[in-house]
Amino acid sequence: MSERTAVRNTVADPDTASGATLADSPRRPDFEQRQRPLGPRLLAGVGKHCVLIGLSVIFLIPLVWMVTGAFKTAVDLNASPIVWFPDKITFDNFVQAAQLFPLARYFFNTFVICVLSMLGAVFSSAMVGYGLARIPWRGRNVLFVIIISTMMIPFYVTMFPAFEIWRSLHLTDTWVPLILPHWLCVPIYIFLLRQFLMTIPKDLSESARIDGAGEWQIFTRVILPLIKPALVAVGLFQFLASWNDFLGPLIYLSNPKLYTISLGLNFFKGEYATEFGPLMAVSALAVLPIVIIFFFAQRTFIEGITLTGVKG
Repeated sequence: MSERTAVRNTVADPDTASGATLADSPRRPDFEQRQRPLGPRLLAGVGKHCVLIGLSVIFLIPLVWMVTGAFKTAVDLNASPIVWFPDKITFDNFVQAAQLFPLARYFFNTFVICVLSMLGAVFSSAMVGYGLARIPWRGRNVLFVIIISTMMIPFYVTMFPAFEIWRSLHLTDTWVPLILPHWLCVPIYIFLLRQFLMTIPKDLSESARIDGAGEWQIFTRVILPLIKPALVAVGLFQFLASWNDFLGPLIYLSNPKLYTISLGLNFFKGEYATEFGPLMAVSALAVLPIVIIFFFAQRTFIEGITLTGVKG
């Protein structure tokens, strides 16, 4: 009777066939994690979120100071101790900025430069990334390494030679030096798009090729719709970089009618004093388009960042 019981237990529990019991069988990690006490896990989660919230508050302090300063009077701006939230809200800083500062023109100039630079960076980098990731040809990995190695060259090293080239072409004091280089590919964007393109199955391209599609049709009709998150991420990166660019317009632009918003903010910096109220008002207006664009494209932007670089 005992032998039958032992055989039945062996069949019911395969672990006992190898001499192991249920108590000795290894537990899965997720099972052990679920068995942890709730208190330590809750404390760890609360501590992590407290640290993240604290760091976020630290980074938001300059932004809050700028936005609130746009609505402060000169007395509140220069008050000691600091007045974070004024009792009296005024719009005089915006009125004064509009009277002294050609807001519409500078915003229009900046928007045109940003849009054209963004389109050039996205289109050219996508084409080069596609050629490096989807088309097999000899030497493409060597070329990719050379392209990536140019990222290690600081901008300040090539700043003067580039200026001499544009001056010899009589293109200084125009928007061309601020736009055209982005139509000739950007190494960091090529890297991001190449890594994203390598995650797409090649069977899609082969199926389209069998159906008679050419390489350009495959690129525009099959690949581009699939890499929309990466394209949005690259576009936002370039738009933000062009919007905040100060050194480029400072080097190439001398005509005030061509100034961008970042360069025009120097207008409020005088030789002996600075108009901090109008300066903060214009700075708050300059940040607003970036916040709005990121708010509407946040989901696609984060998706493009998280999915880029999955496969090398």
